[in-house]
This record gives sequence, structure tokens and C-alpha cells, in this order.
Amino acid sequence: MSNYPYPIKIRAVWWNDSSKEVCWINTKKLPFDEEVICSNDPGRVAKAIIDMEIRGAPAIGVAAALAVASYAYRISGKLSREEFFREIENAVNVLWNTRPTAHNLFWALKRMRRVIHDSIENKLDMSEVSARLEEEAKKIMDEDIWSNIRLGEYGDQLVPDNATILTHCNAGALATAAFGTAEGVMRVAWYKGKKIKIIATETRPVLQGARLTVWELVKEGIPVTLITDNMVGYIMRKGLVDLVIVGADRITREGYVVNKIGTYMIALSAKRNNIPFYVAAPTSTIDLESTINNVIIEERNPDEVRKVIDKYITLPEVPALNYAFDVTDPDLVTAIITEKGIVKPPFDENLRKILS
Repeated sequence: MSNYPYPIKIRAVWWNDSSKEVCWINTKKLPFDEEVICSNDPGRVAKAIIDMEIRGAPAIGVAAALAVASYAYRISGKLSREEFFREIENAVNVLWNTRPTAHNLFWALKRMRRVIHDSIENKLDMSEVSARLEEEAKKIMDEDIWSNIRLGEYGDQLVPDNATILTHCNAGALATAAFGTAEGVMRVAWYKGKKIKIIATETRPVLQGARLTVWELVKEGIPVTLITDNMVGYIMRKGLVDLVIVGADRITREGYVVNKIGTYMIALSAKRNNIPFYVAAPTSTIDLESTINNVIIEERNPDEVRKVIDKYITLPEVPALNYAFDVTDPDLVTAIITEKGIVKPPFDENLRKILS
């Protein structure tokens, strides 16, 4: 931890060296209860991802990788070598099928699969395989933290002193291994002495902005004001926002940004009011293999819309739509902030260049 240039105050997911388990803070209980859960059961971690105890594209990827390593230790030496590898592959499949939109999940599990396949080819014993899986998962976790820090430093260049930044959902430490993407930019600016202020949307239907982003920023001492989602256009018209920074769950090769539902409307309003709209995401979120037509937008339980904090706010039988993400067109995005630099239009050319 001491090697990081900035304080790491909040971790969403981490590795417990003594128990060989993946641990996470249950974001469903925040901001009022800071519950920590640890497990070596991939089914339990998969449930945590589906239920959004663990959420945010980078955090999901890190948690899935750690879960594979943890499960390998749990079953190592208890099965035949053939059964061991079959069980590990089953664990990968269970985690693969949790949430369809976030690209980091598949990016991380592909890396773990490569270790598994290399281990089979090299005829490593189960203890060696477990150690290699742990090493790869911890590397994925540490790379995520460093990526967030580096993209935070690039993003800081775009943040004027005394700026008011609007953000949507939670793209902070709670959405990553630590530090955050959009909030990572804010953290670096704050640590460097800029007197920034943040406006956070509540982010219906699960209220990640109200519950998580506000909790994080208050812990950091960064000034934050909460607004309803439908207030964005008006406060932009009033001149209360200098720039927008959001995260992303997937960025396609054409530069389409898939992010929390409501992002598209914020981008439209920013464009209308001549406000810069920035997306902060590690390169692991960039999907060069897919076009926007290939991306599956997750539809979640309609009860999330019909309820607030598990209490019905409407008639229980009324039909409700619950798309978890929307799509922001490339022409609405001012720039994409990554750990390798700031990517500007044309995104279909420059995203490939930064990943080459």
C-alpha cells in the first residue's frame, strides 16, 4: 500500500492472504452499514455480483479473478487433477454468466483462463496452479489500482482550479479495486490542492450516487452536493456545472460509451450547454472486438424501479422497465481519460492507437 503515491482509503474488493479468500464491502448496505464479507465460494461471489453487493465494471472483474484463485485453493488436493481443472473451469463459467454488459468481467476471466490452460499444458500440480492463479488475480487487482491512479493524473490536467464537476452513478473506489475512475480524477485534483466541488446525481433506481458517491466523497472531505437525476438540465442551464466526468462499463471500438442509465441524457444536456463531457475508464473497459450492436444491455428486476430501499413506492403490479445501462454516442464525448493518456476524437482511430 505504501508504494501508491496517494492515500488508498477505501477498498471495494481485496485478497485475504491468511484465509486465501476474496473479501468485499457490501455496497448494498452503504452508507449506513459497512459490512465486509469474505468467501472462497465462486457461487457466493457470483451472487454478490448479480445482487450488486459488488458493482462497477473494474470491481466486478477483480472480484471474479480473485474468486477463481480462492476456489482453486479451496479444492486443491481434494480432487483428482482432471476434476480440479473441471471445477475451476465451471467456476469461471458461473462468474462469466453474472452480468452481461461490463467488459472488465470478461477481460479478467480471459486472463485467468489463460493461466488455467497454460497450467494444463505445462502439467503443473494443483498447488502450483493455485499459486499462479493467485498471482494473476492479484496482478489484475494491482493493475486496476495503478490504472486508476494514472488516469486520475491524466484527468487532473482537464480539471481547472475551483471547478464544479458533475458526476453520475458511482465510478469511485467502490466501483474498482480502489481509488476510482471518475472519482480517481477528483481525488488527484483534490490531493494536488485544487478547490473542486462535486455535484452527484442520486442515480435511480439503486441510488449509487446518493448512497455510494456521497459516502466516498464525504470520507475524503471533498465538498459534494446531491441532486435528483432530473435536475441535471436545469443546473447546467443555470451555469452551476463546469465539466462532467463519468465512468464506463464498456467502450466500443467506435467510441460508444455504455454506462449507467441516465448518462446519455446528461451527455445531451452537456452538449446543449457547451459543457465538456469526459469519460474516465481504464483500457480494460475498452472493447475493440465489439460494435455497439453486439453489446447486451442488461435488464434487471423491475422491482428495483418499483421500490426504493426495498419499499414499494408504486403499485406492486404495475409494469416497469429496468435497463441498467444506456449508450452515449461518440459525438457527445469530449474525451476519454485512460491510464495511457487522454483519447480525443476520432475515437474509432485513436482508441486503437492507444491500445496498440
